[in-house]
Amino acid sequence: MIGPVLITGAGGQLGRALQASAPPGATLVPLGHGDLDIGDAAAVRTLVAVHKPTLIINAAAYTAVDKAESETAEAYRINAEGPGHLAAAARAIEARFIHVSTDFVFNGASGVPYLPVQPTEPLGVYGASKRAGEEAVLAEDPDALIVRTAWVYGVTGHNFVRTMLRLMAERDEVRVVADQIGTPTFAGGLAGALWALDAAGARGVHHWTDSGAASWYDFAVAIQEDALAIGLLTRAVPVIPIATSDYPTPACRPSYSVLDKRSAIALIGAPAPHWRVHLRDMLGVIKANG
Repeated sequence: MIGPVLITGAGGQLGRALQASAPPGATLVPLGHGDLDIGDAAAVRTLVAVHKPTLIINAAAYTAVDKAESETAEAYRINAEGPGHLAAAARAIEARFIHVSTDFVFNGASGVPYLPVQPTEPLGVYGASKRAGEEAVLAEDPDALIVRTAWVYGVTGHNFVRTMLRLMAERDEVRVVADQIGTPTFAGGLAGALWALDAAGARGVHHWTDSGAASWYDFAVAIQEDALAIGLLTRAVPVIPIATSDYPTPACRPSYSVLDKRSAIALIGAPAPHWRVHLRDMLGVIKANG
Protein backbone atom coordinates (compact mmCIF):
# COMPACT_ATOMS: atom_id res chain seq x y z
CA MET A 1 0.00 0.00 0.00
CA ILE A 2 1.27 3.46 -0.95
CA GLY A 3 0.51 6.55 1.02
CA PRO A 4 -0.19 9.09 1.98
CA VAL A 5 0.79 10.61 -1.40
CA LEU A 6 0.59 14.38 -1.55
CA ILE A 7 -0.06 15.66 -5.10
CA THR A 8 0.33 19.37 -5.77
CA GLY A 9 -1.32 20.91 -8.81
CA ALA A 10 -4.06 18.33 -8.36
CA GLY A 11 -6.59 20.30 -10.43
CA GLY A 12 -4.41 20.42 -13.53
CA GLN A 13 -4.14 17.97 -16.41
CA LEU A 14 -1.31 15.94 -14.90
CA GLY A 15 -2.68 16.18 -11.36
CA ARG A 16 -5.99 14.72 -12.45
CA ALA A 17 -4.25 11.98 -14.41
CA LEU A 18 -2.11 11.06 -11.40
CA GLN A 19 -5.22 10.64 -9.30
CA ALA A 20 -6.94 8.54 -11.96
CA SER A 21 -3.97 6.20 -12.36
CA ALA A 22 -2.82 5.87 -8.75
CA PRO A 23 -1.75 2.38 -7.64
CA PRO A 24 -4.44 0.34 -5.88
CA GLY A 25 -4.58 1.09 -2.18
CA ALA A 26 -2.77 4.41 -2.45
CA THR A 27 -4.00 7.10 -0.07
CA LEU A 28 -4.02 10.38 -1.96
CA VAL A 29 -3.87 13.93 -0.65
CA PRO A 30 -4.69 16.01 -3.75
CA LEU A 31 -4.00 19.72 -3.31
CA GLY A 32 -4.96 22.30 -5.91
CA HIS A 33 -3.77 25.91 -6.06
CA GLY A 34 -6.56 26.97 -3.70
CA ASP A 35 -5.41 24.39 -1.15
CA LEU A 36 -1.69 25.11 -1.26
CA ASP A 37 0.42 27.91 -2.71
CA ILE A 38 3.74 26.12 -3.18
CA GLY A 39 5.51 29.48 -3.31
CA ASP A 40 4.63 29.98 0.37
CA ALA A 41 7.33 28.18 2.34
CA ALA A 42 5.44 28.31 5.64
CA ALA A 43 2.27 26.90 4.09
CA VAL A 44 4.24 24.07 2.50
CA ARG A 45 5.92 23.15 5.79
CA THR A 46 2.61 23.22 7.63
CA LEU A 47 0.64 21.03 5.21
CA VAL A 48 3.46 18.52 4.81
CA ALA A 49 3.76 18.27 8.58
CA VAL A 50 0.00 17.76 8.92
CA HIS A 51 -0.36 15.06 6.24
CA LYS A 52 3.02 13.35 6.74
CA PRO A 53 3.17 11.92 3.20
CA THR A 54 5.59 9.18 2.23
CA LEU A 55 5.67 10.60 -1.31
CA ILE A 56 5.17 14.10 -2.71
CA ILE A 57 4.61 14.61 -6.44
CA ASN A 58 4.85 18.19 -7.62
CA ALA A 59 2.60 18.71 -10.65
CA ALA A 60 2.08 22.41 -9.88
CA ALA A 61 3.72 25.01 -12.10
CA TYR A 62 3.45 28.45 -13.63
CA THR A 63 2.94 27.42 -17.27
CA ALA A 64 1.97 30.67 -19.03
CA VAL A 65 5.07 30.73 -21.24
CA ASP A 66 4.47 34.13 -22.81
CA LYS A 67 3.13 35.87 -19.70
CA ALA A 68 6.23 34.71 -17.82
CA GLU A 69 8.26 37.20 -19.84
CA SER A 70 6.45 40.03 -18.04
CA GLU A 71 5.58 38.19 -14.81
CA THR A 72 9.10 37.05 -14.07
CA ALA A 73 8.89 37.25 -10.28
CA GLU A 74 5.75 35.13 -10.14
CA ALA A 75 7.16 32.55 -12.55
CA TYR A 76 10.26 32.16 -10.36
CA ARG A 77 8.21 32.11 -7.16
CA ILE A 78 6.17 29.14 -8.37
CA ASN A 79 8.62 27.33 -10.65
CA ALA A 80 11.87 27.86 -8.77
CA GLU A 81 11.16 28.67 -5.13
CA GLY A 82 8.09 26.41 -4.84
CA PRO A 83 9.82 23.16 -5.78
CA GLY A 84 12.64 24.01 -3.40
CA HIS A 85 10.16 24.48 -0.54
CA LEU A 86 8.53 21.14 -1.32
CA ALA A 87 11.83 19.30 -1.61
CA ALA A 88 13.03 20.70 1.71
CA ALA A 89 9.78 19.73 3.42
CA ALA A 90 9.96 16.23 1.94
CA ARG A 91 13.55 15.80 3.06
CA ALA A 92 12.68 16.94 6.57
CA ILE A 93 10.24 14.04 7.05
CA GLU A 94 12.18 11.57 4.86
CA ALA A 95 9.44 11.50 2.22
CA ARG A 96 10.25 10.73 -1.39
CA PHE A 97 9.94 13.69 -3.79
CA ILE A 98 9.12 13.74 -7.52
CA HIS A 99 9.25 16.99 -9.48
CA VAL A 100 8.01 17.47 -13.05
CA SER A 101 10.03 19.74 -15.34
CA THR A 102 10.09 20.67 -19.01
CA ASP A 103 11.81 20.46 -22.39
CA PHE A 104 12.04 24.27 -22.29
CA VAL A 105 15.24 23.99 -20.26
CA PHE A 106 16.99 23.32 -23.60
CA ASN A 107 17.74 25.83 -26.38
CA GLY A 108 16.47 23.70 -29.27
CA ALA A 109 19.75 23.74 -31.22
CA SER A 110 20.25 19.97 -31.05
CA GLY A 111 19.46 17.79 -34.02
CA VAL A 112 19.09 14.64 -31.92
CA PRO A 113 17.00 13.90 -28.80
CA TYR A 114 18.30 15.57 -25.65
CA LEU A 115 19.85 13.37 -22.97
CA PRO A 116 19.11 14.21 -19.31
CA VAL A 117 22.80 14.99 -18.72
CA GLN A 118 23.16 17.49 -21.56
CA PRO A 119 23.82 21.13 -20.68
CA THR A 120 20.74 23.30 -20.39
CA GLU A 121 20.27 26.73 -21.92
CA PRO A 122 16.71 28.06 -21.57
CA LEU A 123 15.59 30.63 -24.12
CA GLY A 124 13.04 32.43 -21.93
CA VAL A 125 11.82 33.10 -18.42
CA TYR A 126 9.59 30.03 -18.25
CA GLY A 127 12.40 27.63 -19.11
CA ALA A 128 14.87 29.48 -16.90
CA SER A 129 12.50 29.38 -13.93
CA LYS A 130 11.90 25.66 -14.42
CA ARG A 131 15.64 25.01 -14.62
CA ALA A 132 16.12 27.00 -11.42
CA GLY A 133 13.45 24.78 -9.86
CA GLU A 134 15.40 21.66 -10.81
CA GLU A 135 18.52 23.10 -9.20
CA ALA A 136 16.62 24.05 -6.05
CA VAL A 137 15.16 20.54 -5.76
CA LEU A 138 18.50 18.77 -6.07
CA ALA A 139 20.13 21.21 -3.66
CA GLU A 140 17.51 20.44 -1.02
CA ASP A 141 17.10 16.73 -1.76
CA PRO A 142 19.81 14.97 -3.79
CA ASP A 143 17.71 11.79 -3.78
CA ALA A 144 14.73 13.46 -5.48
CA LEU A 145 13.46 12.40 -8.90
CA ILE A 146 13.08 15.04 -11.62
CA VAL A 147 11.19 14.07 -14.78
CA ARG A 148 11.29 16.40 -17.77
CA THR A 149 8.43 16.13 -20.23
CA ALA A 150 6.97 18.06 -23.17
CA TRP A 151 3.81 19.13 -25.01
CA VAL A 152 1.46 17.69 -22.39
CA TYR A 153 -2.27 17.47 -23.08
CA GLY A 154 -5.16 15.77 -21.30
CA VAL A 155 -8.85 15.02 -21.65
CA THR A 156 -9.67 18.04 -19.49
CA GLY A 157 -8.23 21.53 -19.25
CA HIS A 158 -6.79 23.98 -21.76
CA ASN A 159 -4.46 22.31 -24.23
CA PHE A 160 -3.51 22.17 -27.90
CA VAL A 161 -5.83 19.29 -28.77
CA ARG A 162 -8.93 20.95 -27.38
CA THR A 163 -7.97 24.28 -28.94
CA MET A 164 -7.54 22.66 -32.36
CA LEU A 165 -10.88 20.85 -32.09
CA ARG A 166 -12.60 24.15 -31.30
CA LEU A 167 -10.87 26.09 -34.07
CA MET A 168 -11.47 23.37 -36.66
CA ALA A 169 -15.17 23.41 -35.82
CA GLU A 170 -15.40 27.23 -35.94
CA ARG A 171 -13.09 28.32 -38.75
CA ASP A 172 -12.65 27.71 -42.46
CA GLU A 173 -8.91 27.06 -41.99
CA VAL A 174 -6.31 26.86 -39.23
CA ARG A 175 -2.70 28.01 -39.41
CA VAL A 176 -0.17 26.10 -37.33
CA VAL A 177 3.57 26.43 -36.75
CA ALA A 178 5.50 23.77 -38.66
CA ASP A 179 9.12 24.45 -37.65
CA GLN A 180 9.00 23.56 -33.95
CA ILE A 181 9.59 19.85 -33.35
CA GLY A 182 8.80 17.95 -30.16
CA THR A 183 6.68 15.10 -28.86
CA PRO A 184 2.98 15.36 -27.95
CA THR A 185 2.54 13.67 -24.56
CA PHE A 186 -0.71 12.42 -23.09
CA ALA A 187 -1.07 13.30 -19.41
CA GLY A 188 -2.39 9.83 -18.63
CA GLY A 189 0.71 8.18 -20.06
CA LEU A 190 3.01 10.58 -18.20
CA ALA A 191 1.19 9.90 -14.94
CA GLY A 192 1.58 6.16 -15.39
CA ALA A 193 5.29 6.62 -16.03
CA LEU A 194 5.71 8.70 -12.87
CA TRP A 195 4.08 5.99 -10.76
CA ALA A 196 6.26 3.36 -12.44
CA LEU A 197 9.45 5.36 -11.93
CA ASP A 198 8.58 5.78 -8.27
CA ALA A 199 8.05 2.03 -7.94
CA ALA A 200 11.46 1.50 -9.55
CA GLY A 201 13.12 3.81 -7.01
CA ALA A 202 14.32 6.22 -9.69
CA ARG A 203 16.29 9.29 -8.65
CA GLY A 204 18.11 12.09 -10.42
CA VAL A 205 17.01 13.56 -13.75
CA HIS A 206 15.16 11.52 -16.38
CA HIS A 207 13.01 12.25 -19.42
CA TRP A 208 9.56 10.96 -20.34
CA THR A 209 7.26 11.72 -23.25
CA ASP A 210 5.25 9.62 -25.63
CA SER A 211 7.29 8.06 -28.45
CA GLY A 212 7.91 9.65 -31.81
CA ALA A 213 8.26 13.27 -32.87
CA ALA A 214 6.13 15.84 -34.67
CA SER A 215 5.76 19.50 -35.46
CA TRP A 216 2.76 21.40 -34.15
CA TYR A 217 1.50 21.27 -37.74
CA ASP A 218 1.85 17.45 -37.83
CA PHE A 219 0.04 17.27 -34.50
CA ALA A 220 -2.83 19.41 -35.80
CA VAL A 221 -3.19 17.34 -38.97
CA ALA A 222 -3.34 14.16 -36.89
CA ILE A 223 -5.95 15.68 -34.57
CA GLN A 224 -8.20 16.49 -37.51
CA GLU A 225 -7.72 13.11 -39.20
CA ASP A 226 -8.47 11.11 -36.07
CA ALA A 227 -11.34 13.35 -34.96
CA LEU A 228 -12.97 13.03 -38.38
CA ALA A 229 -12.56 9.25 -38.29
CA ILE A 230 -14.69 8.96 -35.14
CA GLY A 231 -17.16 11.74 -35.93
CA LEU A 232 -15.83 14.19 -33.37
CA LEU A 233 -15.45 16.66 -36.24
CA THR A 234 -17.93 16.69 -39.09
CA ARG A 235 -15.92 18.47 -41.79
CA ALA A 236 -12.29 18.88 -42.81
CA VAL A 237 -10.71 22.33 -43.04
CA PRO A 238 -7.33 23.22 -44.54
CA VAL A 239 -4.46 23.08 -42.04
CA ILE A 240 -1.89 25.62 -43.23
CA PRO A 241 1.77 25.22 -42.13
CA ILE A 242 3.45 28.47 -41.09
CA ALA A 243 6.86 29.46 -39.74
CA THR A 244 7.52 30.54 -36.18
CA SER A 245 8.40 33.96 -37.60
CA ASP A 246 4.84 34.21 -38.98
CA TYR A 247 3.42 33.87 -35.46
CA PRO A 248 5.58 36.03 -33.18
CA THR A 249 5.20 35.56 -29.43
CA PRO A 250 6.79 37.30 -26.42
CA ALA A 251 8.73 34.15 -25.48
CA CYS A 252 11.20 32.28 -27.67
CA ARG A 253 10.54 28.55 -27.94
CA PRO A 254 13.01 25.77 -28.71
CA SER A 255 12.77 24.73 -32.36
CA TYR A 256 13.68 21.14 -31.46
CA SER A 257 12.97 19.65 -28.06
CA VAL A 258 12.63 15.89 -28.48
CA LEU A 259 13.78 14.18 -25.27
CA ASP A 260 15.85 11.00 -25.00
CA LYS A 261 13.91 8.62 -22.72
CA ARG A 262 16.28 5.65 -22.64
CA SER A 263 17.26 5.95 -18.98
CA ALA A 264 13.62 6.05 -17.89
CA ILE A 265 12.64 3.20 -20.23
CA ALA A 266 15.39 1.05 -18.73
CA LEU A 267 14.01 1.67 -15.24
CA ILE A 268 10.37 1.09 -16.19
CA GLY A 269 11.10 -1.86 -18.46
CA ALA A 270 8.74 -0.77 -21.23
CA PRO A 271 8.72 1.93 -23.91
CA ALA A 272 6.13 4.68 -24.20
CA PRO A 273 3.32 4.26 -26.74
CA HIS A 274 3.57 6.37 -29.88
CA TRP A 275 1.92 9.77 -29.51
CA ARG A 276 -0.71 8.95 -32.13
CA VAL A 277 -1.89 5.96 -30.10
CA HIS A 278 -2.52 8.15 -27.07
CA LEU A 279 -4.10 10.88 -29.21
CA ARG A 280 -6.65 8.40 -30.57
CA ASP A 281 -7.38 7.16 -27.05
CA MET A 282 -7.90 10.71 -25.78
CA LEU A 283 -10.19 11.67 -28.65
CA GLY A 284 -12.19 8.51 -28.06
CA VAL A 285 -12.77 9.50 -24.44
CA ILE A 286 -13.94 12.97 -25.50
CA LYS A 287 -16.31 11.39 -28.00
CA ALA A 288 -17.66 8.93 -25.43
CA ASN A 289 -18.22 11.70 -22.89
CA GLY A 290 -20.20 13.77 -25.38
